[in-house]
Amino acid sequence: MEDEVDRLVAAWRRERPDLDVEPLEVLSRVSRLARHLDRARRIAFAEVGLEPWEFDVLTALRRAGAPYQLSPGALLTQTLVTSGTMTNRIDRLVKKDLVERLPDPSDRRGVLVRLTAEGRDKADQSLAGLLVQERAILAELSPQHRRELAGLLRRLTGPFDNTPG
Repeated sequence: MEDEVDRLVAAWRRERPDLDVEPLEVLSRVSRLARHLDRARRIAFAEVGLEPWEFDVLTALRRAGAPYQLSPGALLTQTLVTSGTMTNRIDRLVKKDLVERLPDPSDRRGVLVRLTAEGRDKADQSLAGLLVQERAILAELSPQHRRELAGLLRRLTGPFDNTPG
C-alpha cells in the first residue's frame, strides 16, 4: 500500500539521487501523524470547551493525585513552557474557575495551584474524549504492533526526553 510519503520519497530520489532521503520515510510519517493527532486533540478538547494548553495544565494537576495540586515550578517542568507563560496560563485558568491558587504551607512566599471540582471534571472528560480519538488513529494496528511501535518511539525519543533544556 503506497502512501503520500512513498510518493514524496520517490520524487526526491528521482530529483536528488545524490542525497540519502531515507530519514524522510520515517520522520515525514511522524510529522504527518503529529498533524492528525493535533487535529484529534483539538476535537476532543473542544467538546468540553478546552484549549490544548488548558488540557496540559489541568491533566498535569490531575495526574498529581489528591489533592490535585502542584507548585508553578512543577507545572513548568511538566508542560515545558516559560515561567511567564505559566503565570499567564494559571491566571486564565483561575478566571475560568478551573484552578485556584493557595499559599504553600511549606514556603510562605510560595503558592500552590490546585484543581477545582470543575477543573477535575474537565480534565477527566477531555482525557476520555482524547482516548476515543487516539484509539481511532491506532485502529489499523494490532495490539502487538502498538506495543512494538511504542517501544521504537520510546527508543527514538528517549535521548530528547532525558536531555536537560
